[in-house]
Amino acid sequence: MRLLVGCLLLLVILSCNSETSKNKEQIQKKTTPVITKDIKTDSIKPKKNEFPFLDETNAMDFFLTYEKENKEQFVRITTNFGIIDIELFNETKFHRANFIYLTKRGAFDNTQFHRVVKNFIIQGGNTDDIEVAKKRRKIGHYLLPTDTRRGFKHHRGVISMPSSDIENPHKLASPYEFFIVQKDSYHLDGSYTIFGKVTKGMDVVDKINSVRTDKAEWPLHNVYIEKVEIIE
Repeated sequence: MRLLVGCLLLLVILSCNSETSKNKEQIQKKTTPVITKDIKTDSIKPKKNEFPFLDETNAMDFFLTYEKENKEQFVRITTNFGIIDIELFNETKFHRANFIYLTKRGAFDNTQFHRVVKNFIIQGGNTDDIEVAKKRRKIGHYLLPTDTRRGFKHHRGVISMPSSDIENPHKLASPYEFFIVQKDSYHLDGSYTIFGKVTKGMDVVDKINSVRTDKAEWPLHNVYIEKVEIIE
């Protein structure tokens, strides 16, 4: 009888110890914080700037590479007077590459033909719009050398690049501007780089060339370049 009572007492003690152990495990699970692995921030690399800021130290090297990888030649200039289609020449590769690059960056969008000289030229790409100025500041500040020994003449319909307004004895070209010749102007040969020609829309050029201007040759009513785009 004593043996039976002792066995029962032992079973009760073991059962209590087991229950206590389970309770401790549950408490530990509830109170023990979850440990997660830290994410290594140094493995997340910042995105490289797709477009470099261009200046006189890197622009030519940039366009030397860019012209090999971007072979487009045909662009469309949409104005509030109509559409002008242009073919850019491969022979003047830096100026072609520059125009394609700025077209893809939207640099000519929402600018104007700001200078109109009767029976001579229409000049575009400039504007007093603040947003356009901001866009250009992001692209860069640089000039392009003249490239005038390719045999091209300033015939009616060619597109050429004016020199910068700054003191510029070598007539380095202003990359953000261009002019279209409305009437043969051979006295410009050798001074300005011809880099393309109008293939369609000379009637639009003639319309723009006929608008009234002020003494500074700026149209009395703005002639807008709404968009310039690749059409190849």
